[in-house]
Amino acid sequence: MTILGISCYYHDSAACIIKDDQTIAAAAEERFSRKKHDNSFPQKAIEFCLDSLGIAANELDAIVFYEKPFIKLERVFHQHLENFPKSYRQFITKMGQWFSLRLDFRKTLEEKIHYFGKIYFIDHHLSHAASSYYLSNFNEAVIVTLDGVGEWATTTVGLGKNNKIKIDKEIHFPHSLGLLYSTLTTYLGFSANDAEYKVMGMAAYGNPKYYRNHFKKIIKILPDGSFVLDMDYFSFDWSEKQMFSSKLIELFELPPRGKESYVCKKHAHIAAALQEALEKIIFNLLNNVYKKYQINNLCLSGGVALNSVMNGKILNNTPFKNLFIPPDPSDAGGAMGAALYLSNKFSDKKKNQYTGFKPYLGPEYKYYQIRKILDQNNLKYIFYTDREELINKVSDFIIDEKVIGWFQGKMEWGPRALGNRSILASARTKKMRDIINLRVKHREMFRPFAPVILKGKTKEYFDFNGNLPLSTRWMLMVYPFKKIGYKNVPAVVHVDGSGRLETLVHEDNPLYYDLLQKYYQKTGIPIIINTSFNVRGEPIICNPQDAINCFLNTDIDYLVIDSFILKK
Repeated sequence: MTILGISCYYHDSAACIIKDDQTIAAAAEERFSRKKHDNSFPQKAIEFCLDSLGIAANELDAIVFYEKPFIKLERVFHQHLENFPKSYRQFITKMGQWFSLRLDFRKTLEEKIHYFGKIYFIDHHLSHAASSYYLSNFNEAVIVTLDGVGEWATTTVGLGKNNKIKIDKEIHFPHSLGLLYSTLTTYLGFSANDAEYKVMGMAAYGNPKYYRNHFKKIIKILPDGSFVLDMDYFSFDWSEKQMFSSKLIELFELPPRGKESYVCKKHAHIAAALQEALEKIIFNLLNNVYKKYQINNLCLSGGVALNSVMNGKILNNTPFKNLFIPPDPSDAGGAMGAALYLSNKFSDKKKNQYTGFKPYLGPEYKYYQIRKILDQNNLKYIFYTDREELINKVSDFIIDEKVIGWFQGKMEWGPRALGNRSILASARTKKMRDIINLRVKHREMFRPFAPVILKGKTKEYFDFNGNLPLSTRWMLMVYPFKKIGYKNVPAVVHVDGSGRLETLVHEDNPLYYDLLQKYYQKTGIPIIINTSFNVRGEPIICNPQDAINCFLNTDIDYLVIDSFILKK
């Protein structure tokens, strides 16, 4: 059975194709359109998925959408009617999109990709739940999803067992941890559904004690694990201009920060208090959930599950023993979740245990295709026929503190660069962090970089209990560094002494692993910087031309693309 999963129209559109229970290809639309967080119909991502199998759309057995539009429309109507007449302008703006686009998905599929077959619609949070449970190594697990909002739900709790998923509890809009975090993200001068990770990073520079009591007024924690927002502090339920009300400004006694304006200490303190409040609420929820189910395995998904600082603390602050988060827990990941759910629903097989799922599901390019593009750009290069010679050369570049654009194999699935569309550099000096932030990424100087580490060396460098979750392979967990980290790799030690690690094993990405292993053999240090191959405001690169453009327009020293090396 061949199934195409699609997510679109809110943020981060994507497509995923599954054939006979195997995930064949998946990609976000933004990588092809070059429009960050592209939420339009994922035409190019769908075409890529179909091309990966060499089929036309009508050869699919089914297409599945990651949410139910009519139920979502019901919530939107209710939301605007409850806030009328304040919501009048937003109602007029949004309703046209619903009737012209979102409700007639079949017509869109017929016009865009000439598909006339079966279409299924899956609840938004069920898509999130499936994206985690079906990729995990658990037969039985508690499943918790946390995001902005789906149809009505913002948080759900359920159980995955013997290939079946059952949702038992929901918290409904407008009470949302995702929207709480997004609201404060905009108050602090960043963009919602885009820059929440910046606020998470900025929180390390602040002290939560200064605004801790403010958040006790904004959101109340209930004994059963749920929570309630005081909507007097918010306007996202009726306003299209801003997500927070004047009452929230009065509470913090600080004007909203303008975009690109100075970040002061108070902003960092608010970010710290927000992060603390989020963690406290979620740990309370998870502790109550564990009491009910008494199951040691937790699957987590939804956009809030991208909060890697919180993720790294879950096992120490709850009774759960094992944690799984998929490579893309956000809305783009809903495309994969919907496809996985439908595939398992119609499958006679028992749940596939984790057999080494790898998130390298995007486009790849043959060496002769790359050579043609390099020649078209009139670029000089050296082609290495010997793989060992290539990694030996690149490891020397990193030792010499050169910045490397690293383009290999299939593009990664999810928001993290995992060694195929990456910028690599030495982590041995603090100055490298500033060089990459300023001269390559063109981004805020408070932003940290992620350490990629040989998995066998994690105990030596990081402080954690038990075994590392599989999700550490996908940059989804933050842990404290030990003292050796401050000494050997200061460029990836955040101001609070932590690092969002990427653990590397050979079977996941052999060339990437061998490069880091070679570097370790020469230096005795098993960590380098890995950051996404892009500049601020742009999606991660997808194809060779994207790589060339980024290389030529930044201070990247070398571009290593397949077995070609280009020097600036």
